[in-house]
Amino acid sequence: MLDDAALENSPVVANNLMNRERTLSAYSRELGMDVLAEVGAGRWLDLCCGTARALTEATAHLPEGAEIVGVDLVDHFVPNAFQGPLRLITDSVATWEPDGPSDLITCVHGLHYIGDKLGLLTRAASWLTENGLLIANFDTRSIRLPDGTPSGRRLTAALRRAGFIYDSRRHRVSLRGRRKIELPYRYIGADDGAGPNYTGQPAVNSFYST
Repeated sequence: MLDDAALENSPVVANNLMNRERTLSAYSRELGMDVLAEVGAGRWLDLCCGTARALTEATAHLPEGAEIVGVDLVDHFVPNAFQGPLRLITDSVATWEPDGPSDLITCVHGLHYIGDKLGLLTRAASWLTENGLLIANFDTRSIRLPDGTPSGRRLTAALRRAGFIYDSRRHRVSLRGRRKIELPYRYIGADDGAGPNYTGQPAVNSFYST
């Protein structure tokens, strides 16, 4: 069972195969939505943005006044990424806090490598604008009880009561509109030896008591 500091130094979290080089079209495909249409002239926050290739592409298409903020644990960003409305931040999403609300918050496959996944989802819900959208790839089987069993339907029921929509077939979780959320789970640690998840890549299981 790893704490956040140990987890962030894990080779599984440093996986280069998942999100790091994704293009803007890949973001739309993975999230099942038109990212540019959703953000419009507002603010887009991308958590676990990888090299920020998709965000850099988006700067050429968003209208004046739009802003993009990308956060990643390491600063291996594509060349010329720091331009136009794009701001990139090297920090841990486990502790980082934004300086204002966002109209769109995305996390493309980044939650697979986070320890306190539910904690990040609830914090991000409070970072939205009144009609903002939070959407992320999420595998509920990565949320485990202390004995190692998946949290199962109790978790999906708790998410839905809190206002989240969970698409089990596409492994996506979403929420519309800022709100304060408390889920009946207490984070106790993570396991980077969980093996491949539905993506085929090694991932991290997160353990919670209820």
